[in-house]
Order: sequence, then structure tokens, then C-alpha cells
Amino acid sequence: MKIPALCFGGLTARRPIVQGGMGVGVSLSGLAGAVAASGGVGTISGIHPGYREADFQENPFKANLRAIGKELEKAKETAPDGIIGFNFMTVMNHYEEYVREAITAGADFIVSGAGLPVALAKIAAGSDVRILPIVSSLRALKLIVKNWLRHGRLPDAVVVEGPLAGGHLGFKYSDMQAGTFLPLEDCLTDVLGYVHELEEAHGIKIPVIAGGGVRNHADVERLLGLGASGVQVGTRFVATEECDAAPSFKTAYLESSTADIKIIESPVGLAARAIETPFLQRAEREGRIPVQKCYQCMGHCKAAETKYCISQALIDSVSGREGLVFCGAHAAEINRLSTVEQVMRELCGE
Repeated sequence: MKIPALCFGGLTARRPIVQGGMGVGVSLSGLAGAVAASGGVGTISGIHPGYREADFQENPFKANLRAIGKELEKAKETAPDGIIGFNFMTVMNHYEEYVREAITAGADFIVSGAGLPVALAKIAAGSDVRILPIVSSLRALKLIVKNWLRHGRLPDAVVVEGPLAGGHLGFKYSDMQAGTFLPLEDCLTDVLGYVHELEEAHGIKIPVIAGGGVRNHADVERLLGLGASGVQVGTRFVATEECDAAPSFKTAYLESSTADIKIIESPVGLAARAIETPFLQRAEREGRIPVQKCYQCMGHCKAAETKYCISQALIDSVSGREGLVFCGAHAAEINRLSTVEQVMRELCGE
């Protein structure tokens, strides 16, 4: 099968590989720039991109705003002609400010999930930034489109994320535990049918990108054969030289076994997939790890009650300390450190 280019919103990636946004700090300018330079679509995580800034502890919001422009500039230095954007979780505090800052900085696209990004079209109004929702069901996409049409926008592409993805998932914790969830292929088929209706009604092309558990060329061929225009890949890019995470974070992937990969209920109330680390074992054993510093990430988070500070746990792990390590379902299959170009070639069957 000839692997086609991915075109969306007037942009063309010669390899139809979208690198998933991974936070905190797993996909910043290093990884996103390398993927874009290799002909794919690079995504900078918008979850605390400023965690390394000197004033982050005192003013996380200010540090994150500054880092958005800095990380995009560095990624563009690596890939001057590449496609680079940001992933922002809709449940974050300051969501609108972060999105606007990314647009001002010159991001090619904004991809958004972890909730319904119904406000994204309004925020992006008047700009030429491409906007992409991440959904795990047809129902979610219909709600988003209904709201976006009020502001004269449709998705420039749609990311369908299945239950084998890493990090926070768009499925109920109970369903993930019981295995009573729709596989990616079913979600993809449902969304494709609706998107085709939108394309015919509005005379435009809306590519659908499939993600969650994509690990090899066979997966890419299978999903493209079902009608996807591209695939989203996260886990495979963690064990690369260019990934922005600390070496110990990558080692956690390389040394993991299938039994180490767990479905957890994260402090933000969503199902998530992670590697069982000493941190997770401690959290389960003690029931709660008191929060030492609240970064005011989400409005509904109560520092005095949450199981642990997810931001601190993610910052610790990406920095090389004991913490929370998110991963996809097939992380244990990765047994060597690669480069981004090697992974891209393998995925595309080159």
C-alpha cells in the first residue's frame, strides 16, 4: 500500500503521521520539531510547557504563556517548513488564554480534547489557525460541530482516539476496567460516516486521523484502509533520542512489561493508562499523597481532597524523578531507543 500524504487546512505533511501531544513536557520543541522535520505533524503539549522556567513555581500561568512562544520558536528552528501546533486540554484553567497565545505565536494548528472543545472555534475566530477536535465517539463530535457552526467553522481535521491510547482517555473508568468499550475501528467508522455527510453538505474536505494503540506499519495500513487519512502516534515516539523527557522516563518504557501497564482513575476524574511505578504503588497503598504545591491547573480540583497532584507527579517523572508515567497500551513492546526518523520509516513501511 502506498502511504499517502496528509492534507488538512491547506497544509500538507508528506508522511501522514501526527505525533500526539504528551504532557507534562514529554513532547515539547525537541520531539515536535523532529517529527515535523521528518515530514510528519509535530505537536507541542500545552500542559505546563513552562515547567522548566525559573519563575514557574511562583507564577505557573505566566511561565506557561512565555514558554508557548519559546517552544514553538525552537521547534520551527528545527523544522522551518514543518507543520507544528499545540495540544490543549479543555479542562485546563486559562484554556482560552493559552490557545490565544499559541495563535499569536504562529502555531499552525490547535488540537484539543480531554473534554469537549466547544469554545475553540469562537476563540480561534478571525485567525487562520487550523482547529482539530479529539473525540472518542460520534456523539461528542456532533456536539462540537453544532457549536462550531455557530461561529462559521468546521474542523480542519478530526482526531478519533480509541481506548488503547496513553494518558487520559475518552472512556469511562468502569468501561475500561470491564473492557466494555468501542474499539477504535468502530469509533472511526462511525465518525467517518458523519464526516462524509459534512463534506458533502459544505463542499469541503475534513480528514479523519485515527489514534490510540498505533504501533507499526500494519496498524497504519489497516486504519488507512478503513478510511482514515492519517494516524496519531504518541507512545512510539517516547523512546526516541529527540523526545523531551528525561532518560529515566524513556527507560520506564523500555523496561516495562505488559503486566506493568495499568488503567487508573486519575485525580482529574478521568480514566487513564500508565506504567505501574513506585509512585503509583505508593498512591494506592497510602490512599492519598498530600499536595505540597497547587499549580491551579483546573478549577474543579481541590488540593485538600485530591489523591495526589497530577501536575507534580507528571513534572517529577519527566524530570527524572519518581512520578506518574503515562503510556499507551503497547508500551511494553518497545525494547530499544530509536530516532524519530527511524520510527517514521517503520510506521510508513519504508
